Amino acid sequence: MTRVDFYIIDDTGGGRADDGVIACRVAEKAYQAGHKVYIHAGDAPQAERLDQLLWTFRQGSFVPHQRLAPGEAADPLTPVHIGWDGEPEPHDDVLINLTAEVPLFFSRFQRVAEIVPADERAKQQGRARYKFYRDRGYQLEMHTLTPG
Repeated sequence: MTRVDFYIIDDTGGGRADDGVIACRVAEKAYQAGHKVYIHAGDAPQAERLDQLLWTFRQGSFVPHQRLAPGEAADPLTPVHIGWDGEPEPHDDVLINLTAEVPLFFSRFQRVAEIVPADERAKQQGRARYKFYRDRGYQLEMHTLTPG
């Protein structure tokens, strides 16, 4: 059964955490552990931003990745893919969700990482996703992340 990890961004200490940077950190950690990752962005501009962030989010980091245009085939040798339109192929390992809703295809993944930004609207959306998974019996883990 799919395991779901919630990464809650806590900026109450005055810092400002970026959900894109958090997604990059999670993707990097999964990649280093030998996992294949699909980052599900909300739209093309967010996917493009993540594509850039994966090159620059941390000095000395290298996360091989491919941004997928609608209908574009994923390179099976690339460990991290970024998409926004439709169901990803051929992924089933780690899904990083940056959208407000639970993706319809989430259950085929072994792990799902839900990134929850610090603003109130995003927190409400995160709570709804948490309730969705909890009500269906998925194993849930919570992680609070602070900037810095």
